[in-house]
Amino acid sequence: MTTSTGVGGLRDLDELQKQSHPVRGVVTLIVGIIGFILAIGLSISFGAADISLRTVWTAITHFSPDLTTHQIIYDIRLPRVLGAALVGACFAVAGAIMQGMTRNPLADSGLLGLNSGAAFMLAICFAFFPGLPYMYVILWSFVGAGLGVAIVYGVGSLTKGGLTPMRLVLAGAAVSALLGALGEGVALYYHIGQDLAFWYAGGVSGTKWYHLQILSPWILAAMIGALILSRSITLLSLGEEIAVGLGQRTNVVKIWGMVIVLVLAGAAVSVVGAVGFVGLIVPHFMRYIVGHDYRWIISCSLVYGALLVVLADLVARMINPPYETPIGALIAFIGVPFFLYLARKGGKEL
Repeated sequence: MTTSTGVGGLRDLDELQKQSHPVRGVVTLIVGIIGFILAIGLSISFGAADISLRTVWTAITHFSPDLTTHQIIYDIRLPRVLGAALVGACFAVAGAIMQGMTRNPLADSGLLGLNSGAAFMLAICFAFFPGLPYMYVILWSFVGAGLGVAIVYGVGSLTKGGLTPMRLVLAGAAVSALLGALGEGVALYYHIGQDLAFWYAGGVSGTKWYHLQILSPWILAAMIGALILSRSITLLSLGEEIAVGLGQRTNVVKIWGMVIVLVLAGAAVSVVGAVGFVGLIVPHFMRYIVGHDYRWIISCSLVYGALLVVLADLVARMINPPYETPIGALIAFIGVPFFLYLARKGGKEL
């Protein structure tokens, strides 16, 4: 016998499928991949020493260690650009998952304490365990991300009336400010401010091949997990009662979804520092273009999140050469007005 919740859920699911646009999704993915490839080429080409795109292609396909330009491309620019792409994909997919699971249009790893928590634990790591291998630095970053989101949800749940989207964001802002202040206090007391300046400003200039080798398996596993969960997240975005009526084990989906978010956010912060708003901006634009099916939202967010951060890193190097503008500041320049716009609308699009 079909319950009323199940019948209503089927109606909502049918309506959601009508609002999804698979053709747009395919076109959006193709355009994004082409744009991403072009952005990679331009980002490797431009810098303190401009290198032609022909030379970039030759260095990638027929690397010669005797050529200085090939060494610059392979040892400095290529890992930097790939690091930016991984970071953007991580933040964007994490934001998409969080928005779908919580039905909170303002959800983002930077706004809900994950980034600041990871950065705080990195300060602890640098202060008490200097010289720790990068693998363990990543683990500290994961722990910090989990700490940040646990405190945010704990604080937000204490308020009368439950955990509304706006209360969650306010709790995230307060906890982020607290953890940021604590991290800066640790940095000042233990004289590690110079070491942490990069992490707080946000940038990918220090990315090396060994960073990517360590991070790639974690990120690949998390991305595969996100794509596997995408249909369940679509159902969860309709509401928990509806998802249960349609046979979803919502607690299992939420646990695995949060594990994936922690891995993605922790890995990204360990590379680029506390950069916010990528996971807020990209999923909203993807939802507007491809509809409310998270199989398309997550897939497109992966591509366009990578594209956004690669372009931001390119612009950061071009604004005031040879100095670099923090990419966190550039993305915030777009993200803050967008956040205020969403807060004013009240998130009615979810």
